[in-house]
Amino acid sequence: MITLILLFLPLFSGLLCLALPRNWVKNFAFFSSLISLALVVYIWSLGPQNYDLTKINAVWIESLGIHFKLGLDGISLLMVFLTNLSIPLIISSSFKTEYSKPNLFYFLILFMQSGLIGVFTSLDGFLFYVSWEAALIPIYFISGLWGGQHRARITLKFFIYTITGSLFMLLGIIYLYLLTPQRTFDIDQFYALNIKVNIQYFIFIAFFLAFAIKIPIFPFHTWQPDTYTDSPTQGSMLLGGIMLKMGLYGLIRWLLPICPRALDFFGPYILALAVFALIYAGVIAIMQTDMKRLLAYSSISHVGLISAAIFTNTYNGIQGGLIQMLSHGINLIGLFYVVSLVQKQAGTRDLNLLGGIASKAPVLATCFMIILLGSVALPFTDGFVGEFLMLNGLREYNLILSILAGTTLILGAVYMFRMYQKMMLGEESTHTQNFVDVTGTDRIVLITICAIVILIGFYPNPILNLTQPDVAKIMVEITTKLKYK
Repeated sequence: MITLILLFLPLFSGLLCLALPRNWVKNFAFFSSLISLALVVYIWSLGPQNYDLTKINAVWIESLGIHFKLGLDGISLLMVFLTNLSIPLIISSSFKTEYSKPNLFYFLILFMQSGLIGVFTSLDGFLFYVSWEAALIPIYFISGLWGGQHRARITLKFFIYTITGSLFMLLGIIYLYLLTPQRTFDIDQFYALNIKVNIQYFIFIAFFLAFAIKIPIFPFHTWQPDTYTDSPTQGSMLLGGIMLKMGLYGLIRWLLPICPRALDFFGPYILALAVFALIYAGVIAIMQTDMKRLLAYSSISHVGLISAAIFTNTYNGIQGGLIQMLSHGINLIGLFYVVSLVQKQAGTRDLNLLGGIASKAPVLATCFMIILLGSVALPFTDGFVGEFLMLNGLREYNLILSILAGTTLILGAVYMFRMYQKMMLGEESTHTQNFVDVTGTDRIVLITICAIVILIGFYPNPILNLTQPDVAKIMVEITTKLKYK
C-alpha cells in the first residue's frame, strides 16, 4: 500500500494542480513533494527487514500475464530517494520565476515524478516499460512549451531518439516474456531464465540501446547538449538530475542480471567507449562559453565514468556507481540553479561577458564553490566517495583503463574552476555591475544543497549500507550464471 501512495500521490497532486487557482499551485506542488519525501524517509527508517511491506503484486491484464507488481529494495529506494529529494528543490527553484500556464507546468513536474517512481519500483517488465514512457511525456512538453527559441526542433530530436530506444527495449521485454514458461513479465522469472548466449546478445542490444540513449553514452549523446541548453532550468534539472539515472538504473536492475554472458562479450567494448566519452566530453566542456552547455558536456563526462564503473561488473564499481548517481543528481541540480540565478540578473550565460560576481554576492559565490567542489570530487564532499569506489572498481578490472578514467578528475577541475573564475572572479562587467546576493528561497535552496554535499561526504555510511546487500545479491546472480555457462 505504501508504494502505491508513493507512486500515485504525485499524479493525484498534479491533477489537483490543474484545478487550483494559479497563485496557489506553486505552494501546493511544493507541499505535495515534501509529503512524498517524508514518506520515502519513513520507508528508509523501516530498514531492509521490512522491504517486503512495500511489495504489491496484483493481476493487471491476466490474459497476457501482466501484473501490477511494485516493490523496493536498497537500490530502488536510493533512486526513489533521489527523485523525491530533487523534486522539492526543483519546484522551490521556480518560486521567483513566473511561467505561463503554471498549473500545467507543475502538473507536468509531478506527473514526471510519478513516472520516475514507477520506473524505479516496477518489478514487471510491461509495467517498467509503461512507466519508462510515462516519464518521457512530461519532459517533452516541459522542454517544448517553456524551452528556448529552437525548442520545437530540439525536443523533436530528443523525442525521436528516446522513443526509438524505447521500442528496442520493448522488443527485448516481449522476447523475454516469450521465453518464460508461464508467459509472464515478472522480473524474478526473467532472472530465473537460462538464456542461450546468442539470444542474450539480442536482448542485451535491445535493452542497451534504450539505456544508452537515456544516459546518454557516446555516440548516442547528440540530443543531450541541445536539450539541456534549450530547456527551462527546471527541465534541465529534471533531465540531468534524475532522468538520466533511469538508464543507469536499468543497467543494474535489468541488463546485467539477465544478460551476464552477453556482458562478458560486449562489456569491454562498451567500457572502452565510456572511458573515451568521459575524456572527449571533458575536453569539449573546457572549450564551452555557454554555462548550460558546459554543464551538459560535464554531465556526459560524469555519466561516462559511472557507466564504465557499472560495466566492470565489480562490487566496488556498481556500489560506487550508485552513490555517484545520487551525488551527481544533487550536484547538477545545484549547478543548474546557480547558472539560472546568474542568468536572471546578468541577462546572459556567456562566460566571456561575466566576472566579479563574488564581490557582489558572497553567499552565492560560497555556495557555488561548495557545490563545485562536490562535482570535482574533493575529499569530504559527496562526489569523492563514489568516484573513489568507481576508480577502484576500474582498477580491479583494468589498470590502464582506470588511469585513463582518472583523467576525469583533472578535466573536471579544469572546466569547473575555469567557469568559477570567469563568473565569480576578476573585473566586473557591464552585465554584473548591479548584481545582488541571493535571498529568501534562493538562499535556502542553495544552503540545503550545500549541506547535503557536505553531509554525504563526511558520512556516506547510510547510503553504502542501504545498497550493499542488494548489490551483493546482483553480484551473486551474475556470478552464478557466468559459472554455469
